[in-house]
Amino acid sequence: MLKSLAIATFFLARAYALRSNSSTFKALLPKARRLDNDDGIDYTYVADYSIKFQGCHHVSQWNNDADGDDNVLIQTKRLVRFRLCPTGSCTNDKTSGCSSGYGDYIVDMDTFLTAYLEDKQQTEEYNCQYAQENTCQCDNDDGDDCLNNCYASKGLDYCIEEDDNAAQVSVYDYAQCAQAEMENRRRLDEDAAYYIGAYCANQGGEIRLGLFLDDTCSEESSTSYATLTGSDLPYSDKSIVSDSCISCTETGQNVDDAADQDQVKELCENLYTYSGKCESYMELDQINEAACSYIEGIKIIRDDGVIRTSSTRKSKGAAVAIGLFATTAILLGAYVYYLRTKLGRAKINLSAD
Repeated sequence: MLKSLAIATFFLARAYALRSNSSTFKALLPKARRLDNDDGIDYTYVADYSIKFQGCHHVSQWNNDADGDDNVLIQTKRLVRFRLCPTGSCTNDKTSGCSSGYGDYIVDMDTFLTAYLEDKQQTEEYNCQYAQENTCQCDNDDGDDCLNNCYASKGLDYCIEEDDNAAQVSVYDYAQCAQAEMENRRRLDEDAAYYIGAYCANQGGEIRLGLFLDDTCSEESSTSYATLTGSDLPYSDKSIVSDSCISCTETGQNVDDAADQDQVKELCENLYTYSGKCESYMELDQINEAACSYIEGIKIIRDDGVIRTSSTRKSKGAAVAIGLFATTAILLGAYVYYLRTKLGRAKINLSAD
């Protein structure tokens, strides 16, 4: 119990320490990577694996930053569980991703989303640029229509720039809980501050954006984002994170990461560095099982990735006591039945006499 609590506290401390902008986050991780190398720790093998999102869950804790009655005293922290599967056996169709040779990991949601969204943005920018320069065959004189049609035909809709001048909410701005910027906000509770952040939805199977009333994104707003702005909040009804396998092998799109020459994608470096690890099923010379006890408390209960936190454990003493109680009750019941039958027979004999 104490070990699991200590592990959870470690993750929450990581989340607090990384409550900063993306550039600070990116600056910290390479330093941590170099320190690991100085200690002789080598995880270049991660390049042969793929990340598979498993789910997320909430942990409630005391808010140490609360300084008044207006602050939330009990805040919600969110943890993400993911798996490293051998790339050759990782499948998108199965929630588990793979059934052998894998490692399970857990990390705070802020860290996971920051790394995930940075990798997604980098991948999309690379795909758009590659299509523009190599496959679309559009000249500068062709205008935007040529490129947009090309992007659409290749399934690259995210490359098409929107003409709408209205302010669009970017999920990249809310990987961590932040105050909502609503330029077209309607005149409802003008003095109230609202915050946008990610939370666990669909019983832990998805990560979505929601509207909250506090800077820890613990107290959900009863007023919807659409009511306040007249537009829908992106990723409010679908998951930010894909359940597809993400290869950890570095590719041409990872320009900033190419200098380290370890062939491991930056996304996987970041998540591996800051995660709790359970590598019992990995075929490695040295495995890390520090977080196995905590991860064991998170059970996948449906094939669609829904998880829950197991808050109870079986007690042998309770089971023995229940068994003895049930046995005693049965024996007493049988004895009462025997006495009742015997008395009944005695009454019959007395009547006959």
